[in-house]
Amino acid sequence: MGLFDVDKSASRLPVSVITGFLGSGKTTLLNKLLRHDGMGDSAVIINEFGEVALDHLLVEAIEGEIAVLASGCICCTLRSDLEQTLRGLLARRDRGDVPAFSRILVETTGLADPAPIVQLLLNNPLVSHFVRLDAVVTTVDAVNGVRQIDAHTEAAKQAALADRLLLTKTDLASPEMTAQLQRRLVALNPAAAQHVVMNGEIAPDALFGAALFDPARKMVDVGRWINEDAYASHRHDHGDLDQHDHDHEIVAFCLSSDQPLSWQALSTWLGRLRRSDGDNLLRVKGILNLIGERGPVVIHGVHHIFHPPVILDAWPDSDHRTRIVFIVRGIGRSELEESFLAHVAGVQA
Repeated sequence: MGLFDVDKSASRLPVSVITGFLGSGKTTLLNKLLRHDGMGDSAVIINEFGEVALDHLLVEAIEGEIAVLASGCICCTLRSDLEQTLRGLLARRDRGDVPAFSRILVETTGLADPAPIVQLLLNNPLVSHFVRLDAVVTTVDAVNGVRQIDAHTEAAKQAALADRLLLTKTDLASPEMTAQLQRRLVALNPAAAQHVVMNGEIAPDALFGAALFDPARKMVDVGRWINEDAYASHRHDHGDLDQHDHDHEIVAFCLSSDQPLSWQALSTWLGRLRRSDGDNLLRVKGILNLIGERGPVVIHGVHHIFHPPVILDAWPDSDHRTRIVFIVRGIGRSELEESFLAHVAGVQA
């Protein structure tokens, strides 16, 4: 059909977003990460050097906005919007004005909604042709996390959008508090890997590489990217996800189809969904078996903004089912599943 972009993610620079509510340990994590072997070719975008307190790592400032750290990393302050900062940083690298880097880490403020950053990386042509979203890493304070998720939409959304959830300050929390938080995070985002982190110590390999294509291993890992089993297990253990009335009505589930689908029917359905409920589509990931396509087609979106559909060279394994993961707010699984069956899965080309 020739309707879809060919996957070029292997050639694009990975960008990971480090987010989390106020006081949850983002800066401690960042400091420890940048000391790891193999992280010296990173570029870090933060709001202000003074706010982040990079523990004596700052050794040389360049033009006031960029500094070279003792680890060899580049640290850039966000003095304009993120698009301009990313483009300026890439231009400096290409001119040789700063040391070369092979990844970018973006640290948000504690009250930030990470969705606009993810949208920028998914579908801003001035940026997304050069970089790709790798992972959203969210730190969660084990002592205050449940209360913050209940009281603050930002905290719940930071957890819901994450690929990796890091539980911090567990040494200050009781085992019961930590277990309660873990259950709450599973209800919000069952597919995100959870890690207990002490004083920011965690291997970088455990955080990054959450994207569909892993250039280091030169392979597509659909199972890791969608993690469908986590949604099935969560529903089995906890019943119908629609029954959860906490966490600002955020629920997560996976819809699937054994039969190839019509792209026209699916794209029309998704278009209506984005127009009517885009504000409540927190994150959508899918691998599609479409009529007339030899390989799988991948979709990825946050709210109204979706990455252009990408076609992969081949299916990574024998499982050719369509699987679409939804993390949504205020939309029940049953109503979305009924609509999907009526308007997409039940439509023949």
